[in-house]
Amino acid sequence: MEIFYFVYILLFIIVALIGYAVVQIRLFGLKVKDFWSFIEANQILDRLYNFSKKYEKLSTQEQIIYLTEAEKIFKAFDKVPPELWEEEYDKYSKVLDKYQDIKVKRWNSN
Repeated sequence: MEIFYFVYILLFIIVALIGYAVVQIRLFGLKVKDFWSFIEANQILDRLYNFSKKYEKLSTQEQIIYLTEAEKIFKAFDKVPPELWEEEYDKYSKVLDKYQDIKVKRWNSN
């Protein structure tokens, strides 16, 4: 019986913490869905940043993949206040620079 109470209290604490997190996200002026897409975009940002550092020349297919992934990041980051991602600004700007370089190269080749 004691284990039942322990599990019940633990579940209550978990639900309370999740509720508190949702309230804090909404007080910050965000939707939970936008915040979750920001978290996912932040992970993609790390991968693209590492990828852009390793490879200077990309094939056409790699360029297209890079452009689509970067656009996803930009959309997700636009939905959240800059205060949330100011630590990631350097990575974001480097990915943006690479994105712009690829766009210019593709535009010049056409």
